[in-house]
Amino acid sequence: MAKKNKTAEKIICQNKLARRNYFIDDTYEAGIALVGTEVKALREGRGNMKDSYAQVKNGEVFVYDMHISPYSHGNRSNHISMRVRKLLLHKREIKKLYGKSNERGLTLIPLKMYFKNGKVKVEIGVGKGKKLYDKREDIRRRDDMRDAQRDMSAKNRDW
Repeated sequence: MAKKNKTAEKIICQNKLARRNYFIDDTYEAGIALVGTEVKALREGRGNMKDSYAQVKNGEVFVYDMHISPYSHGNRSNHISMRVRKLLLHKREIKKLYGKSNERGLTLIPLKMYFKNGKVKVEIGVGKGKKLYDKREDIRRRDDMRDAQRDMSAKNRDW
């Protein structure tokens, strides 16, 4: 009898533009303070992290511009979709993030949101913005890899 993996992650939403627009150095896993209807809406897959960012204020980390649509069966006690949400981290992690976010050019970007053991977690990355030529270089590298894979598969087919 096989054991179930207790640390299985179910991804709710991802910030797909984050890795395209930023060089991500470090990542941190944080909990997030939510109200009940927000969790229910996330279980329906109603989260969006497209333009979201995080900041350290007064020794706490907050995430801004994260959109969680209202719960479909919620009533007047439904949540506000664009409110500022607190991230739950250890004090030493907050100090590290504060030091890194104060460096010139570094910012905190939420990368993905997922369920882990029934709790909602957010992966935060410390990133530096890419210039246009960096983005072009990534596209060129990806195209070269795709062409090489295509050539290798064509050679294997000819065997």
